[in-house]
Amino acid sequence: MTSPELLPVTKSSNARHWVVFSAVTLAVVTYFDRVSISQAASLISEDLGLTRVEMGLTFSAFSLGYFLMQVPGGWMSDWIGPRRVLTGIVLWWSFFTAATGWVWNLATLIGARFLFGLGQGGGFPVLTKTFSTWLPKTEQVRAQGWMWLSARWGGAFSPLLVVTLIQFISWRQTFAVLGALGIVWAGFFWRWYRDVPAKHRSINTEELALIGAAVNTASGHGRPPWGRFLRSRSVLLLFLSYFLSSYAWYFYITWLPTYIQEARGQSMTESAFLAGFPLFFGGLGCLACGVFLARLARWLGGQAKARRTMSAVGFFASGVCLIASIHISEPVWAMVAMGFASFGNDLAMPPAWSACMDLGGRYAGSLSGAMNSAGNIAGFLSPTIVAYLLQVTGDNWPLTFYISSAAYFGCMVCWLLIDPVTCLDGQQELDNCVMTTDT
Repeated sequence: MTSPELLPVTKSSNARHWVVFSAVTLAVVTYFDRVSISQAASLISEDLGLTRVEMGLTFSAFSLGYFLMQVPGGWMSDWIGPRRVLTGIVLWWSFFTAATGWVWNLATLIGARFLFGLGQGGGFPVLTKTFSTWLPKTEQVRAQGWMWLSARWGGAFSPLLVVTLIQFISWRQTFAVLGALGIVWAGFFWRWYRDVPAKHRSINTEELALIGAAVNTASGHGRPPWGRFLRSRSVLLLFLSYFLSSYAWYFYITWLPTYIQEARGQSMTESAFLAGFPLFFGGLGCLACGVFLARLARWLGGQAKARRTMSAVGFFASGVCLIASIHISEPVWAMVAMGFASFGNDLAMPPAWSACMDLGGRYAGSLSGAMNSAGNIAGFLSPTIVAYLLQVTGDNWPLTFYISSAAYFGCMVCWLLIDPVTCLDGQQELDNCVMTTDT
């Protein structure tokens, strides 16, 4: 009989890390495609003869499509699995990214951006579903942090990429190049990913044991318990917080380059550099949250307290720093202050999406889609509201920042009252959805 100490030790495989890598790379592609139009806005407006309000409507068209696909995208991933859903929507939005360069008037531009947004709408809810299925709970917040870091940095460097491409090719051809990136990603994802971890040839029994009960959240679930979700104070406050923060945040990916050029007197190239500050700092906020949230939970005695504290402090700092940016005359330092506002905003991103995984349980895709829907109602309203405010107040840019700061302070209040860990999917007896009492 073989002595136990002589038995071979089998190490866990690391297939789940490729799931995180897939999410990280898609997050970069997503924000390349999404943010690029803000830097090209002045050229597009000149080429098509658009007013500021018409360009605001174009920004809003994306958010409307994005909003409409949130819940359906998340629900489909719960029902039939992320592999088919994510591959399909990435191919869809990549086509309409390229189609942005084919437009000839306002109507076609709005149509292309609406259909582009309709495709992108399911992206992050479906990626959240992959995390809830493939990752143990101890790794989910960290993965969300890396994903949103990558998304923000993709958006941060997108203006520089777009300006560089436009120097060699037209703005129309630039959108074709960006569309091709998503098509390549979709091909690799379809070939590698499997909805059920146990069916993947690269995973072993040790890694399946490490993932644990998360595998119970795989596809094939029925109707989400919307009544239970919408009667929950925590869910409603989570939605409200995401709405308010998104109203403020959408300025960074729509009107910020225009603000830098018009109110701060910078060139297009200079604005491409400065406009990346908020998203770059936001990415650092996501990373900081992913790294330090677990330590904060140990210090405070639980995940619920840690998520509430991290988010509330972050949003308070966002409101203060955004107001400070108005009163700084030097453009670079003003954008640094705005960058810290975005840093605070993004300290709350991993907690918000992780709350959807914990509260939603088997229906994490559906609940995260609903939360993102709330955010993109604000994303639809924000660009057009800003345009009209500028029009009726004679380009009073500071007013837009005061409104956004008030929204951030509202987010802080919401997070002080949220229970971000207690499962609501109605199946608490499942291992993947254990009621948590450390609120």
